[in-house]
Amino acid sequence: MQLSDTDQKYLGLAIEQAEIGWGEGGVPIGAALVHHGKDGDKVLAVGRNRRVQMGSAIRHGETDCLETAGRLPTSVYRECTLYTTLSPCTMCAGTAILYEIPRIVIGENQSFEASEEWLLSKGTELVIAEDATCVSLMERMMTERPEIWAEDIGVETSDLRPSEPTA
Repeated sequence: MQLSDTDQKYLGLAIEQAEIGWGEGGVPIGAALVHHGKDGDKVLAVGRNRRVQMGSAIRHGETDCLETAGRLPTSVYRECTLYTTLSPCTMCAGTAILYEIPRIVIGENQSFEASEEWLLSKGTELVIAEDATCVSLMERMMTERPEIWAEDIGVETSDLRPSEPTA
């Protein structure tokens, strides 16, 4: 889907975070949380998957972004868009649902799309960008570090689908 200039700009922030994470030896997934208030758009936080870097089980790109944003009133979340380089997992989707984030712009969903139906059933608007950079980052990670990818999505490396590349 062709993104608006605004959506492309904020997805670009998430992509920057994904690239930083990859450079740190982590999973290349990034996110940005943008509030659309009466005074215009404001980036509240950016984040990246830091599971490897922090030895964390739950520090995915989206959760890292929301953790960086800190405690916010629910009314703020309800006026936000979450930009993420990869379709959210169940944990990250659940967090978006809990805080009633109404819109998520997804860089790519070819590698992973486990929670999209759930998000849609809760009324979340999903915009799929099919961004080439996001696809490339994930393909590279799945090829070069399949064990990290498997761990990130909660499966054993041997359980990866045949369509999911392994080294």
